[in-house]
Amino acid sequence: MCCTFSSCNFFVPPFLVNANEMLLYKLYGLQTSIVFSLEEGPGQLFKALAVFALRKINLTKMESRPHKKRPLRVADDNSTPLKHFDYLFYVDFEASMADPNAQNALSNLKQEFATFLRVLGSYPTDVTEA
Repeated sequence: MCCTFSSCNFFVPPFLVNANEMLLYKLYGLQTSIVFSLEEGPGQLFKALAVFALRKINLTKMESRPHKKRPLRVADDNSTPLKHFDYLFYVDFEASMADPNAQNALSNLKQEFATFLRVLGSYPTDVTEA
């Protein structure tokens, strides 16, 4: 590269950043993206997101999408069949995977609530010059 990250004036893709995460963490705040799914039930999403709140980790974005491989299930309660979707939740939060708080939050999420969890990566929140 012809410049350092601090002097660059262009977008740096997240996959180029992961190798130098600790250096960039000192220069910029980092955020991490994850995807997970949950069992069906009341309060499951609330409980899953509480693992971040209890550790004072700020969520910056959350999206839900129907699960491609299991888009629709039928639950037969008494005489009326109900149709349910399984969802994937995409969440961005303000912390690096090098942060012990983030590691503990994801460990708790995986052990207690998530049926599936994948870390998509950590990257700087802002690489523009002030």
